[in-house]
Amino acid sequence: MGQKAGSRSGNALRNLFNDYRVELVMLLAFVLLCGGLSCLSPEFLTLGNAKNLLWQATSVGIIAIGQCLVILTAGIDLSVGGVAAFSAMFGGIILMKFGVVAGVAAILLFGAFLGTINGFLISYTRLAPFIVTLGIASVTRSLTYVITDAHSIVGLPKGYRVFGYGDIGGVPVYMILLVGLFLIGHIMLTKTKFGRFIYAIGSNEEAARLAGVNIRRYKAIAYTVTGFLAAVAVLIITSRLGAIDPDTGAGWEMDTIAAVVIGGCSLSGGKGSLVGTFIGVLLITVLHNGLNIIGVSPFWQGSAIGTVIIISVLLDRVLGNMGRSKPRMQPARSGK
Repeated sequence: MGQKAGSRSGNALRNLFNDYRVELVMLLAFVLLCGGLSCLSPEFLTLGNAKNLLWQATSVGIIAIGQCLVILTAGIDLSVGGVAAFSAMFGGIILMKFGVVAGVAAILLFGAFLGTINGFLISYTRLAPFIVTLGIASVTRSLTYVITDAHSIVGLPKGYRVFGYGDIGGVPVYMILLVGLFLIGHIMLTKTKFGRFIYAIGSNEEAARLAGVNIRRYKAIAYTVTGFLAAVAVLIITSRLGAIDPDTGAGWEMDTIAAVVIGGCSLSGGKGSLVGTFIGVLLITVLHNGLNIIGVSPFWQGSAIGTVIIISVLLDRVLGNMGRSKPRMQPARSGK
């Protein structure tokens, strides 16, 4: 009995390592990075910096959940920054005229609406995700400046700022949202029909279609979720800052894509996890934060992030050739 239990335990560990090979390597890299930065600067391991890291991870982390879904379908969303900025500005105008509840609802609904436009154009007109989301990014950025004449919205109501400064039992609201959304997303991807279909679409779209998966619907849902999460992220950051700026969300598309790729998701679709994405978000955040603390010029930080992305992709390719070539989830037989 002891030998059988030991054998089962060994098999479980091997399966865990095979399933999360890249994620475990990235976790090790994260730990080593934290150790190195703590040696270079005593400020890194302070409580104040830990709180700062959690705050910095929030906006990119929330959007990275949606970006992961999109990339798992072999897509990409370059519009998240523009969607966030326009949703915030549109909702901010409603907020100042009709109150907090109307403003928050407008931000979230408009983010989901813009995501749905992305999903519809990509899924039902078969336009390339790169082209559609790049176009939407340009349109939303332009309209953001048009409707505000490039002015910020300031003097936001106190009730609105609870998302950035409120807490429940001493835990910040934004941190509860970040962790909660990741847990919900992980459960959906690993335990539900939705997750199986997302993996199936990215692994082999034609095989998924023949298995009965409604390709168009589930692709569109992924982009709608991403738009909604971009709105959630901008809601949190603007409530924290106390102002809505036309430049809000600039660079979020690159940071979220970097976090997802670093976390082990393949840009060709069908491979990756939200566990890895969460690690990728932490690694990106710590890298930005650590480089600032040790005084590295901002002009060099882009080079550091780019190098990490390239190494991550190469590592995924090498480890994939060692045995993790099949997707974790298999397409279901029904679900039109």
